[in-house]
Amino acid sequence: MLSVLDIFRVGIGPSSSHTVGPMRITERFIRRLQRMKLFEKTERIEVALRGSLAFTGEGHGSPRAALLGLAGLKPESFKADIAAKVWSEALENNTLKLGGKRDIAFNYKADIRLDYDTPADLHPNEMAVMAYDATGGLLEKRTYYSTGGGFIASKAQLKKPAKNDIVKIGVSEGPYQFKSAADLLNFCRAEGLPIHEIILANEDSKRPRDKTKAMLDDIAEKMMDCINRGLETHGILPGGLKVTRRAPRLWDRLQNAPMSNEREQLFDWLNVYAMAVNEENAAGGQVVTAPTNGAAGIIPSVIRHYCMDKSPAAVRTFLLTAGGIGLLYKQRASISGAEMGCQGEVGVACSMAAGGLAAVWGGTPDQVCSAAEIGMEHNLGLTCDPVGGLVQIPCIERNAIGAVKAVNAARLALHSSEAAKVSLDQVIETMRQTGLDMSTKYKETSQGGLAVNVVEC
Repeated sequence: MLSVLDIFRVGIGPSSSHTVGPMRITERFIRRLQRMKLFEKTERIEVALRGSLAFTGEGHGSPRAALLGLAGLKPESFKADIAAKVWSEALENNTLKLGGKRDIAFNYKADIRLDYDTPADLHPNEMAVMAYDATGGLLEKRTYYSTGGGFIASKAQLKKPAKNDIVKIGVSEGPYQFKSAADLLNFCRAEGLPIHEIILANEDSKRPRDKTKAMLDDIAEKMMDCINRGLETHGILPGGLKVTRRAPRLWDRLQNAPMSNEREQLFDWLNVYAMAVNEENAAGGQVVTAPTNGAAGIIPSVIRHYCMDKSPAAVRTFLLTAGGIGLLYKQRASISGAEMGCQGEVGVACSMAAGGLAAVWGGTPDQVCSAAEIGMEHNLGLTCDPVGGLVQIPCIERNAIGAVKAVNAARLALHSSEAAKVSLDQVIETMRQTGLDMSTKYKETSQGGLAVNVVEC
């Protein structure tokens, strides 16, 4: 099953499900050809992007990501200069170095298709990848799904029987096997431990504790690096909307008035950090899924403002707690905007950040879960309607708003003197049902909402 370090992954923008996932899928397909002894026989590769992957198309970078994966590139070790070279050579020479090892003929427009006509089957983010020999004979064909947050699955992995629309709930590994927030809280009460210690004990079953701590520290460092790049980089974001980066200008103003007595300036600090990350994401930079790229700014923003002047242990407490909450959403519902709308991305990130901050502020396990519940409750029904298929409008500002909401949710939970009326499990299930009921046009297809009411410039 999953680790919190599966929730926080290093990847590239602009989308974990539409960029990171497709790159992993095509890279995995090439490795499959090698295992099957078909790699040397392959003379042509075809990729069909379906569902949300097709409708957001070039705006979310899916075709380019698929090409780079075919060339053997991986999101975790992504280098922008190498990717740019692979991309330009493929388009200029009509050849592709398959798996980074051998050249085959390649026609970008024909070999990576936006397939609007074939309905996606088991998940809205569907990809079919085909390999052909020199005579045009089909060597291998696989259908894959990018299920959110950079997670991927084959059709065989997803094709499981379902009864009465109830999802099969995964169980965590380790000494504390929880399948719900109620289970998690019961372990906390029985052991007298906070949530982050329960999660850390489960991580111990996967690797030495010192290694887990080092990996968490690295994740936090990469989040802060992303913020710093976003604060320092000026210019226009790629795509046809001509959106100007705003984080650097706001950062300059805050630096010139750091001791302002204006209480509302708190919003500015949270806004600038969140926007810095998501402007980097929109530009295709390196980000940490938290739990997705589209919602990657919320958790780093809250950590930067409230935790970085504390000990490294405080940051780890935040990430372990937030990661444990993210596991519940991933296993009981979804973190895919194409399945749940933006409630499954920004809503989940807000919930995770609220729980993490409540833990750092000394909240009890019940208060932590209450904070997470409040963070989601007030994002229920949030649609995903990217203008022009780009993660710029409304995504960047939506992360800024989500960061402010997360802090308020944590405060509300810690100030409450009575038991919550709505549980975290109930709000997760409500989000899942809401996502299933939501019209497809509001779930990362750019076919509804702002995407059809804002004129692209």
